[in-house]
Amino acid sequence: MNIHVKSLLVLISLLLIGCGSWTKKFNVFPVESDAELGWQVSQSIDSQYENSLLDSAINVELYSYLYSIRDSILNNNQLKHKNDFAWRIRIIDDSALNAFCTPGGYIYFYTGILRFLESEDELAGVMGHEMAHAEMRHSTDALTRQYGLQILTSVLVDSQYNELANIASGIAQLKYGRSDESESDEYSVRWLYNTSYNATGAAGFFKKMDSSGGSRIPEFLSTHPDPGKRIQNMETLWKELGGKEGKSYRDRYFNKTRKIR
Repeated sequence: MNIHVKSLLVLISLLLIGCGSWTKKFNVFPVESDAELGWQVSQSIDSQYENSLLDSAINVELYSYLYSIRDSILNNNQLKHKNDFAWRIRIIDDSALNAFCTPGGYIYFYTGILRFLESEDELAGVMGHEMAHAEMRHSTDALTRQYGLQILTSVLVDSQYNELANIASGIAQLKYGRSDESESDEYSVRWLYNTSYNATGAAGFFKKMDSSGGSRIPEFLSTHPDPGKRIQNMETLWKELGGKEGKSYRDRYFNKTRKIR
């Protein structure tokens, strides 16, 4: 860990002692720390799921497909951290209905959620939601709340006391606050609105969950388990933006995602 980050975290400790609490509006971590922490965490996750990660050399078509969706979001919107973060995608072969994004834009999808979704706009909606967590730097705040500043400082500063693997193992279950989830929903709609997709693609995902009575709420949505309200909020925002009709690309989605090997 470089001396810049070490010095920064010491400064953060002193600042937080004086302030008494960590708030979203007092995120003194620089963008570089999101990128660096995200890279380290991604290395641990890749190692943890070494035998479950889909090989990109074998699943070329599937990875290319997901990256094309990512590029549609990145190239049709003005993300502040478009060039700061990796925006790398990995697929974990597991039945869990889960997706998450680390600090610095390392995006992970489980095959369970890829099989659960029914159209490309739904996948784009979920991807936009996860990318928004990184773009808005929600992870830095959530990691601090969940693990505490002391353990993060130990991870990043003390090379002899490495708890990063423990953090990595739990990062898929990070608990974002409701305001963070709502903000990510909002950006998902705004970003998709500037593409050819149905801007409320994520709402289709929630409608499917809602029809199941909430029995299959994914892990990454556990802090905000009201799909009905989220659907309403997304559709209201879509109308406020002008109500432009988009495409779902349902057939293309099934053709691409049912080739998982």
